[in-house]
Amino acid sequence: MKKMEKLAKILRGLIFATVEAGQSGHPGGSSSKVEQLLALICGAYIAFDPADPKNPGRDRFVWSAGHCTPLLFSALALIYEVMRRSGRQFSQAVTKAVFPENLVRFRHVDGPQGHAENYYPLSDATTGPSGHGLSIAGGMAITHQSCGLDTKVWVMMGDAESEEGISYEARNILAAVGAKNLIVSLDYNHFGIDGNINEVISSPYVNHWLGMGWNVIEVDGHNFVQLLEAYKLAAKGFKNNAPVLVLAHTIKGKHYGSKENSNSSHGSPVKYDEYVEIMKKLGFDVPGSEGNVMRDIEVVLNSINSDDEKFVESKIKMCAKNIKFETVLVASIKKSLNGRPILNPRNLRRPKVLPAELQFKEGEKISTRKAAQAWIKWMMENSTFVYAGAGDLSGSVLTNAAENVYGIITPKNKFGRGIRFGIAEQNMAMMSAGLTQDILPGGFQPVSIFGTYATFMTMVGNCVRLALIGNHTKPETSGFFVMLASHDGPETGEDGPTHHGTDWMSLYLAMPGIKVYKPMDANETIEMLFYALEKGEPIVISLSRPDAPVLLRNKINSAVEAINGAYVYKNYANNNKQKLALAISGSKVLENTLQILPALQSACDIKILVVTSPQLFRELKIKNPKKADSIFADDEKKRAIALHNGWSGFLNSFVSSEDRLFGVDQYLKSGKADEVYELAGLDPEGLKRKILEKIKNIFYAFRTHRAPL
Repeated sequence: MKKMEKLAKILRGLIFATVEAGQSGHPGGSSSKVEQLLALICGAYIAFDPADPKNPGRDRFVWSAGHCTPLLFSALALIYEVMRRSGRQFSQAVTKAVFPENLVRFRHVDGPQGHAENYYPLSDATTGPSGHGLSIAGGMAITHQSCGLDTKVWVMMGDAESEEGISYEARNILAAVGAKNLIVSLDYNHFGIDGNINEVISSPYVNHWLGMGWNVIEVDGHNFVQLLEAYKLAAKGFKNNAPVLVLAHTIKGKHYGSKENSNSSHGSPVKYDEYVEIMKKLGFDVPGSEGNVMRDIEVVLNSINSDDEKFVESKIKMCAKNIKFETVLVASIKKSLNGRPILNPRNLRRPKVLPAELQFKEGEKISTRKAAQAWIKWMMENSTFVYAGAGDLSGSVLTNAAENVYGIITPKNKFGRGIRFGIAEQNMAMMSAGLTQDILPGGFQPVSIFGTYATFMTMVGNCVRLALIGNHTKPETSGFFVMLASHDGPETGEDGPTHHGTDWMSLYLAMPGIKVYKPMDANETIEMLFYALEKGEPIVISLSRPDAPVLLRNKINSAVEAINGAYVYKNYANNNKQKLALAISGSKVLENTLQILPALQSACDIKILVVTSPQLFRELKIKNPKKADSIFADDEKKRAIALHNGWSGFLNSFVSSEDRLFGVDQYLKSGKADEVYELAGLDPEGLKRKILEKIKNIFYAFRTHRAPL
């Protein structure tokens, strides 16, 4: 224990020096978790090899307390410094190692980052927002267990995270599915950023976990004997197959001077003179030269003797020995999932000849959500690494057919592939998107498909954003997922404005790394889903509830053209009349426009452009400008009107002026779909009135502009 106690002082010295160097960071939670992280590693309960930190057979480690990077990076600096001293060979490029000299650039663009990122050793998820890491870890735990793997998923978590609603959602489902391979080490120091968490959580804290059905082990979080025994029990597991919480009672900002045991230690450094005093009390006689933290770090490192090095080296070797060979793990997957297609879903492609269930007859009425249902089921039947679920709406967003292929995951059906999230949209999104960023032994990378009503898509935005950041920071494990934004548009009229999918798109159009798809009919839905899978870029796909006609096609506007983001549904007649382009998104808007086409054609030469994704069309303009111009050239914007059964800004790149955008930019009322469309002015008569009036303005302005020429 004395060696571990010495290592605890060394870690705190590195933590406090790191925060001093960055003049930023989170010393409080980092310091209170020191003994927990050391006990986990020195007890060799985790399967982890710092020389091969992303070995597919490793245990996963998620920092739900993603702000505690001074501890993460200090621990890595200690480990890799010991390995460097011992002469152990490893590739820095592969390991993404952190060394003591890197700590002085903490929270700088060329140094260790402010929050946990997924490419670092001992960090398998990009985290930061409170509570979200537990959901990501839960997705990984469910995936591993449902594939017959006995790997563990460890979570380092703070107590204030329990205040976040998503953590409740995660705690609930992880107990319900029997995620016995998930272990949370929770730092119970009683303080969040603003103050004591008892000001928010008045009931006994342990009840928030016991009441959910978790196994709870309470310990003194600064007592190595208790921590070692707790992690031993947690790793062994319990017969009830429930997840485990190690509730570690700690002191926030332990040994951090005047900020110890207070919320003020959470995210701010002490003054320099006090920092020097703190370091000296820890036993490090730093020179007290402000602005030269590297000298302080060297003092800390000089306290590490050969016995300390041997101790650390022996422990990390023991952790590495816990990793099973990948061939053994792949064999376990195949044995557990015997009879299923053991194929990487990311490698699935559109069959040259689509199966009958993915083809829809022209003129037949079928909703795009039903087409998506058929595709999801096809995916599930062709790869066992596909997961599907919904926010208590599987019968509405139609993930249910896929869920039924292998059943819902429960303790009795642990190899199921459907996840029953309940009314928990945030956890659904974070867990589903997060699990796609984990590569299993054998190179298998799960795909998830999940959904809710389009109008609720704003609720899951932050979770999706966090997953996309994870895709960006570690592109080699970038995950692919499909979000189903079902019941989009005013078609769910009778439910009223709370359920009209009209404004959600703006959020996702602003996020890098995801695209919004809006197919016009069932066949386009299939083509666009296969295209997204091939690209491997996450999407949110707008789906309609009511059955709508499958469009009549020709060689020019075949359903596959939807993947260009826009295509010509009806071209100009070139009849010497003034030309007008109508950019349309939404099947009901197209249907209503076609009803008034004769009246419009009497006024001008009409071109109908179907828009399925402005983002895809923007890509086409870069990759193949000639083809893009043949569909819709930039100069056509001057003679274009855009019509959308939702947020008008969705089509702003197809017009030269915002006053030519027609959509739904205000809250409507309850009513049958046709009534609501009429209220929005998107019924046939309303469209005719808007378009004919705008034609006068466009061509008057155009003639006025052209006259001097």
